[in-house]
Amino acid sequence: MGVADAGLPFSLRANPRLSTWLGFDAAGRVLVRSGKVEIGQGIRTALAQIAAEELDVAFARIVMVAPRTDISPDEAVTSGSLSIQHSGAALRHVCAQARALYLSQVAARHDLPIELVRVEDGVFLRGAERLGSYWDMDPALLDRPADMAVTPKGGTAYRAVGQSQPRADIVEKVYGRYRYIHDIELPDMLHGRMLRPPSPAARLLALDDAAVAAWPGVVAVARDGSLVGVVATREHIAERALAHLATHATWEEAATLPDHTALPAWLKTLPCETLHLHNGEVVPAGSDAAAAGVARTLRAAYSRPFLKHASIGPSCALARDDGARLEVWTHSQAIYNLRRDLALALRRPEDAIVVEHVQGAGCYGHNGADDVAYDAAWLAAHCPGRPVRVQWSRADELNWSPLGPAMAVELEADVDAHGHVRAWRHQAWSPGHGLRPGRAPSPTLLGSWHLATPFPHLDAVDAPRAAGGGMDRNAEPGYAFPQVDVACHRVRAVPLRASALRALGAHANVFAIESFMDELALAAGEHPRDYRLAHIKDPRMAAVLRAAWQASDRATAGASPTTGASDGAGPAAAASATDTDTSADMQDSASGRGCGVARYKGTGAYCAVVAHVDVDDQVRLRALHIAVDVGLAINPDGVRQQIEGGAMQAASWTLQEATRFDATRLLDGDWESYPIMRFSQMPDVAVDILTGSDSTPLGAGEAALGPTAGAIANAVAAALGVRVRHMPLTPERIMQAMDDEQAPT
Repeated sequence: MGVADAGLPFSLRANPRLSTWLGFDAAGRVLVRSGKVEIGQGIRTALAQIAAEELDVAFARIVMVAPRTDISPDEAVTSGSLSIQHSGAALRHVCAQARALYLSQVAARHDLPIELVRVEDGVFLRGAERLGSYWDMDPALLDRPADMAVTPKGGTAYRAVGQSQPRADIVEKVYGRYRYIHDIELPDMLHGRMLRPPSPAARLLALDDAAVAAWPGVVAVARDGSLVGVVATREHIAERALAHLATHATWEEAATLPDHTALPAWLKTLPCETLHLHNGEVVPAGSDAAAAGVARTLRAAYSRPFLKHASIGPSCALARDDGARLEVWTHSQAIYNLRRDLALALRRPEDAIVVEHVQGAGCYGHNGADDVAYDAAWLAAHCPGRPVRVQWSRADELNWSPLGPAMAVELEADVDAHGHVRAWRHQAWSPGHGLRPGRAPSPTLLGSWHLATPFPHLDAVDAPRAAGGGMDRNAEPGYAFPQVDVACHRVRAVPLRASALRALGAHANVFAIESFMDELALAAGEHPRDYRLAHIKDPRMAAVLRAAWQASDRATAGASPTTGASDGAGPAAAASATDTDTSADMQDSASGRGCGVARYKGTGAYCAVVAHVDVDDQVRLRALHIAVDVGLAINPDGVRQQIEGGAMQAASWTLQEATRFDATRLLDGDWESYPIMRFSQMPDVAVDILTGSDSTPLGAGEAALGPTAGAIANAVAAALGVRVRHMPLTPERIMQAMDDEQAPT
């Protein structure tokens, strides 16, 4: 990147040519190419709105081209709530430049001042006179680099941006008509299945594959070390062959896994690298300084377990290899990065591989999509010229896709005589939160680690802070404390494969911070909302917190007495509110509400959540009142969907989900044993989008996860008067917390 490019939007600096992003076809359509992929977040709709806006064409003319490595801009990974900020900003610039370029061409051709020419739905007009259209122009005009001297539209001129635009894919998906990657059928297609080891450290000693190889319909049985796959002409034959191979395989296993019920202590035993921060700056270890005016110090420890990505649909991929060119169809969130790792793992040149994105099961993290793409490519090499479709099983997806990292968090606060914070200390232990492909000199693809000559097993890493970090994401609270010290210990040599899960470290960090803020408020004798506001200097953060509470108050005031709830202001308030429960089915339950608030990554969207819960034999999440400030909301309905979806996923993690394993094997390879929230357990959710003066989009996809976790924990504490500091907040954890509080100290 040269100095002259520094002012361009982020994704344009690496992909500066206009023709990479935009084209006009003979059918009167606008072809828009983005490197960001659709994983159910509705990004295609929002990006299309931006293009339609800047070009002055009807939304219906925009065609979002599926990302493919030989035609699309390389925008790395679709993650981190950055798609609008990166791809949207690039498209806005490209389309504004294309519009200005074509306008000047038309004006010059007709010897007119440019001010007399306007664009309506892609047609250039002077008054009522038609002067041409985008589709009449020389497409070579777009074969030029982006120019910084471009002024996109101002917000007051927007007609498409800022309006809720229905997503074209929703109806098809709801009614089961949408064609996912799993539904692709290519001519002469074969079906592949992979034989996975029974445990993470297992090694294949023997395999009786001779009988299966001779079966009618079996095309190939491939083995390289502990990596085994079978290819057949029909899917059911591949399934039967896999079952036979599994029965006749001999494995050597080793007990390498920790006690899943004691993860915080285990994490602290592992070797680690530590990032130290003091008031936002990276500093050497031992830079903590004593704060003034300290009356006492409070401490608490929190944790979350390893979490499964739990994609609704097991991962799937297709590949075709003719020896010179390898084609791969995948639902990876990073097609270019996947291509780099495929090239490393298969020892092929990158430019001989084309990777195309096709929608699959979205998971907002690093699930098995990249790994199954390697499986398909590896098996396709055994069947030259024929496409091979590989489908993972449910057990593969739940137990072999990377896990969301476990975290242990310890917090300390020095408070003054009024209970207000003078100094804050945050320590966290966790594996790194990133093991995605394409970022290391060695591949991270699962199958490449099982070869006879395996590629080395890599530890997960954390992205630099400038790129959003990993474990340290939202480790610094958004409150104006006089002194903040953070130590993030990235542990290594973890026997489980961990990688990115939606929001990375922000989920556990905000859960801990917002839980601790309620504990500090209780100790200070203040309402948790007011206690937070006393420590907030950012008016946008204060605004979302007030808005969420006001929405909750309105709903509570207008609801039946059964929704009356303690708001965490203290045991008296809790008792009073609980006493209002009069319905027969709620007589044995306690109700509570609590809040959480954060600015995602410290630089992204603001989000506050107020949760309402009833607690009897379990925690029943009744309602979430959410207020967000995402800057410019390109598609407000899309923002609501993203915030609501993030809150639901966080609720499931916070209340139910945990990865279990014994000393050797991962457990819970099906939906009957791995818990996720069911539709019947979903709460009422209301999302209030605050509009402000800032027209910069901030991203919406991951803002709600941390505040939702904190709000639920605080609502449970308000209902019971007992603090549960370790996720998930199951009945067993609540009973343990009660026992701990009653135990003599």
